[in-house]
Amino acid sequence: MALRHSLARFFQLEAASGLMLIAAAILALCINNSPLSGLYQGFLDAPVQLRLGPLNIDKPALLWINDLLMALFFLLIGLEIKREVLQGQLSNVSQVALPGTAAVGGMLVPALIYAAINRHDPAALAGWAIPTATDIAFALGVLALLGKRVPASLKLFLMTLAIIDDLGAIVIIALFYTSSLAGGALAMAGGCLALLLVLNRLGVTRLAPYLIVGAVLWVCVLKSGVHATLAGVALAFFIPLRTPRQPLLHLEHALHPLGGLRHPALVRFFQRRHFPGRHEC
Repeated sequence: MALRHSLARFFQLEAASGLMLIAAAILALCINNSPLSGLYQGFLDAPVQLRLGPLNIDKPALLWINDLLMALFFLLIGLEIKREVLQGQLSNVSQVALPGTAAVGGMLVPALIYAAINRHDPAALAGWAIPTATDIAFALGVLALLGKRVPASLKLFLMTLAIIDDLGAIVIIALFYTSSLAGGALAMAGGCLALLLVLNRLGVTRLAPYLIVGAVLWVCVLKSGVHATLAGVALAFFIPLRTPRQPLLHLEHALHPLGGLRHPALVRFFQRRHFPGRHEC
């Protein structure tokens, strides 16, 4: 009981996610550079198969992490960005311009520097896109370590910059580093996007239809040859916010199982929902 209480208090800390991320990275580095490296690599290469009739997804564990768990991560980030664009600090176009410009510069300048250094080596030049991506998870994890000492505006700026940068990197991979695209899967992904738009325009506020279509969208994007994390961001942009039930806030809270975001809008929302007699300050 005491251990459970201590863990609950730890996970309530704003810096908990950053500490766990850095601890996991250090542990992975130690294991991979120890006699256990074979077991570590074996785990990452372990085949994981999901089969449902003619549908077969057979990938190593590493790609399930990159394609599925990162899609969920980008779904959460997309929800946060949409909330801020509609109701928060990014609701003004001028406020989006700065992180957007920084993201474009953060992709373009490193790529140009890399290309200039490796212009005489065709093999190395093919990796010009490597320095364009920002590791959003580590960037937000480091900020989480600083807790309330970091202004919310700075966190939002970095989050917006990082997601635009990462989306740009995914588009670059799709355009320049994808050897073949599956036209049928892309067409089905387009159909899923159209269906999500219809659900949004019809005012559907239940999360289940969006999540079911989103799961099909993820499979289609995965099978198309494009990075599957795009499905998470696309799904986030279609989930409604400006409705009485506010499904976007529900899903955003559900994706934070250790207490939810400490964002004022979420706090007020759940206070009204669970304690209807309480008045806002």
